[in-house]
Amino acid sequence: MSRTPDFFYREAQRLGYVARSAFKLLQMQKQYKLINPGSSVLDLGCAPGAWLQVACQHLGPIGKGGVVVGIDIKEVNNIGVSFGWRYFSTPSVKRRELNLSINLYVAEGEGSINRGVKTVSADVMNLLREQVRALSPQGFSVRLSDMCSSVSGITSTDAALSTELGMRALDLAVGATALDQMNGNALDKVQNPIAVVLLLESEDVKEFTQICKPLFRKASWLRPKATRSCSREIYLICQGLR
Repeated sequence: MSRTPDFFYREAQRLGYVARSAFKLLQMQKQYKLINPGSSVLDLGCAPGAWLQVACQHLGPIGKGGVVVGIDIKEVNNIGVSFGWRYFSTPSVKRRELNLSINLYVAEGEGSINRGVKTVSADVMNLLREQVRALSPQGFSVRLSDMCSSVSGITSTDAALSTELGMRALDLAVGATALDQMNGNALDKVQNPIAVVLLLESEDVKEFTQICKPLFRKASWLRPKATRSCSREIYLICQGLR
């Protein structure tokens, strides 16, 4: 279905973002200061790459050692074009031990955008936590999920699929299942980690909140201004494991 270009679409075009969704993360960043210089960022459902662009902008100088890794079932091959990014690796570099297709990008823009980005073409639902952790040995301090399945138009079905993706993102975010985390058996603890999870508004949202509150010191809901009026998208921002 075609959409009429709105303010955020036009601004994305003007500023060089590959999608209007960049402004959702920009608002979160402004309100919650999710990404700091030197952060290690995991972006689930990263295509077409707008959140990767925003993440890179807030990592600070290269010397801080920040990293951005994006995972999506779709290949991401055009991120940062308007920023002057150059694709420098072969289209698909196979890592046998992980069986993942990894693409590497490097930014050639000015300031904080001048850094590399790694993207992985894979189905998040089929990835093991060990495979995800291997993409950043130091762990991820910020885990973003903008994953959303194709909308069927059936409210209950769409909500259930959204919750399933959200639970998967939460599982990867805390490094263990919710039960393991509550029992203190986390596999991938990072000091004061942050998780952002996309969900569709439904009764399942309450249940999701009940799961997250015991895990994180702070859990807040946000509907970014850039969200289309017809959309039921809402984001849960979780900060700091208990």
